[in-house]
Amino acid sequence: APQLQVQHDPHMLDDSFNRRHNYLRISLTERCSLRCVYCMPPEGVALTKKEHLLQPAEMLRLVSLLVSAGVNKVRLTGGEPTVRSDLVQVVDGLNAMRPHGLQQICMTTNGVVLTRSLAQLQSAGLDKINISLDTLDRKKFAKLTRFDALPKVLAAIDSAISLGFSPLKINCVVMRNTNDDEVMDFARLSLERPVDVRFIEYMPFDDNGWSQDLMVPSSVLLKRLQEDMPGMQRVATDRHDVATTWAYPGAPGSVSFISSMSQPFCGGCNRMRLTADGALKVCLFGTSEVSLRDAMRENATDSELLQMVHLALARKHARHAGMHSIASQKNRPMTTIGG
Repeated sequence: APQLQVQHDPHMLDDSFNRRHNYLRISLTERCSLRCVYCMPPEGVALTKKEHLLQPAEMLRLVSLLVSAGVNKVRLTGGEPTVRSDLVQVVDGLNAMRPHGLQQICMTTNGVVLTRSLAQLQSAGLDKINISLDTLDRKKFAKLTRFDALPKVLAAIDSAISLGFSPLKINCVVMRNTNDDEVMDFARLSLERPVDVRFIEYMPFDDNGWSQDLMVPSSVLLKRLQEDMPGMQRVATDRHDVATTWAYPGAPGSVSFISSMSQPFCGGCNRMRLTADGALKVCLFGTSEVSLRDAMRENATDSELLQMVHLALARKHARHAGMHSIASQKNRPMTTIGG
């Protein structure tokens, strides 16, 4: 990783609402090994040409710069990060930034090929994992993802737990009349294993078939949880956490709810996103972007790049526009934003 020589303004990553952005989500690729219905259309998405994607050295330069300005947590996303043949090297490059302030390296993955490289990734510096899994039914999995790969994902969960990734987070996007009948099956996993099952409200992105009828509000799921598993207690979490978390006393795991649509958590937002083609997005649902890739390739200095980030954050809104407005505006498909 590039060596950092300079300490920047501690407020460089603050927005106009005094939210400090210390969390960077990095999309390593637009490619994915699955075709989840809520993430991309059946025909897939048009991929960015290779020459327009960030090169590894460019990505590491940007991350290094942002770490020097105050980012202390990064999450690798996609697409699917494990399709990158150099993923272990990427984690190793990030791990070299720990002396400069990086504290946590996380990854969100579908888990399909995770068992091949998980031990290497852990050795390289990967701290935490989220595995996306929306059903425990093999036929339903194949219908939702358009691939028959559930056994591989379950094996990845076993492997991650055995290697000590705890709590292992399982991300489950809940869709009415699709997998909402499995919510309690997922929740009961928390009674048996050190997992945090995270129920995520279905969110609108380009061409993913979103409608409010398909979205199940977290409040409905929480009520069902409290009725079926009485005794669940609220767990205190970090103020920046997007989830509200519940656990059964003495259980090894927990259940969380991410209410992006029904109860937005924008007030505590500390996130920025770097897309695979080098665009900075300061809001998942916002349409504005700034191309750090283009600036780098036009020989922008580190100070100029940081100033671009600062100005983008200064324009960040207090909260997103609401689910109906989001559904009607043009944005990228989720797979090209980075989850």
